[in-house]
Amino acid sequence: MTFARYFRGAATVAGLCMGTTALADVTAGQVWGDFKSYLQGFGYEITADETQTGDGLTVSNVTMVMEMPEGAGTARVTVPELSFSETGDGSVEMTMPNMSTTTYNVDVEGEGDSSGEIDVVQNDFVMLVSGSPGDMVYNYSATDMQMAFKNLMVDGKPVDVAVARVEMRNLEGQSNSKVTDLRRTEQTMRAGSMGYDIDMADPEGGSGRLVMKGAVSAIEFAGTATTPTEAVDTNDMNAMLESGFGVEGNFTHSGSTTEFSFDEDASTVSGTVVSKSGSLGVRMDAGQLGYTVGSNDVTLNVTSSDLPFPVEMAMADSQLKFEMPVTPSEDPQDFALAIKLGDFVMSDMIWSMFDPAGQLPRDPATIAVDLTGTARLDAPIMDPEAMESAEAPGELRTLTIGDLVLRLAGAELTGAGDFTFDNSDTSTFDGMPRPEGALNLKLVGGNTLLDTLVAMGFVPQEQATGVRMMMGLFAVPGEGEDTLTSRIEVNEQGHVLANGQRLR
Repeated sequence: MTFARYFRGAATVAGLCMGTTALADVTAGQVWGDFKSYLQGFGYEITADETQTGDGLTVSNVTMVMEMPEGAGTARVTVPELSFSETGDGSVEMTMPNMSTTTYNVDVEGEGDSSGEIDVVQNDFVMLVSGSPGDMVYNYSATDMQMAFKNLMVDGKPVDVAVARVEMRNLEGQSNSKVTDLRRTEQTMRAGSMGYDIDMADPEGGSGRLVMKGAVSAIEFAGTATTPTEAVDTNDMNAMLESGFGVEGNFTHSGSTTEFSFDEDASTVSGTVVSKSGSLGVRMDAGQLGYTVGSNDVTLNVTSSDLPFPVEMAMADSQLKFEMPVTPSEDPQDFALAIKLGDFVMSDMIWSMFDPAGQLPRDPATIAVDLTGTARLDAPIMDPEAMESAEAPGELRTLTIGDLVLRLAGAELTGAGDFTFDNSDTSTFDGMPRPEGALNLKLVGGNTLLDTLVAMGFVPQEQATGVRMMMGLFAVPGEGEDTLTSRIEVNEQGHVLANGQRLR
């Protein structure tokens, strides 16, 4: 079963709802006009009743409707009343009711439809805007902000939800918005904590039930957003990027804890996930799409009715980095992919399943790879039709393997290399552009590990002999005990060599 599809539309709408709280201007009329202009730039249609007051403007019966990208459905936000009060010193105070409601209807082709409501509650929310037209500074705070999901439906059937709630406490932030031909907004935000509480049945109609509670402490965000001042078609992401849309930001936290349990039929899985700190970064503009995710000191404890013992694992460092070009260019553009699972350990109970005698070293394991390079993009990544084409959307030009590490059970493999690619030659390597370059590898402790696996009965002796023959073909002895090195080269003729000996 999957809970991800159900929450996709809800999460998108909730993010939009929270993001709209950082807009205002220096007079009441300008505030409301700027508020509408900003949201209309994202495709919202806005209706409301306006009433002039002695110190500003009151806007009631506010309705904001947006068609979701790719025809996936609609989002409707209703706010009973917004108040814009001029303070007399050139600034404006914006207040809103404690609760507003968002309804959404998501219909993704091939995945069915879902709908629901989100109640957004803000306590002691205050926003004060200062500055000058075209260069505003918004300061806001709230003791807490809650989002509660209700009346959830999937494929026309109600979902049994006891609770689905997210809450942020001690929220404060600042937003500086400058408007020229584009709107550029620089934001910082801090929250003392965030908690979430979910108790719901399987949205797909199965017998399973998910219960999850969690908390995240000391959340901070810093980022920028660039948006067009004119309305754009939100169904065409490529057009949005070409018109100047872009976001870049980074979230950090100082600790998180999640408790979960899942019951289905006679099976039960429960556990906890704890991390000491973490981060999430994102960038999307006409130049590049990128994500970075990191966690430190992660521990996982899981118990299952199908397992005779608890599963306990820990990892000191986990990192993921992904960057790629978005729009076509005649010149090569940079890309990157890096993955690291650092100092991974697991409990002795797990080790004892396949190594009860403790013959294998149980040192922390690490897997890491860092790839960078350049590629020429011929079609927009955000164009679905172009991505569905049978032809490759571009050409790989260069690839650098900056860091390759595999450290496990007492053995360590490291490597680095550089390659260029000739896209005019796709016959030498059977449809692949011909590479040219070299990869340098070093293996320490490989023979010792192989001997141990033979002694444990995991690897038959005849297979181990074959492995040693292969290592002798591809590698040569290096400095130090049980050390092998190898240089794998591909020359301009397409020949593959290992330590100078031709293999192909």
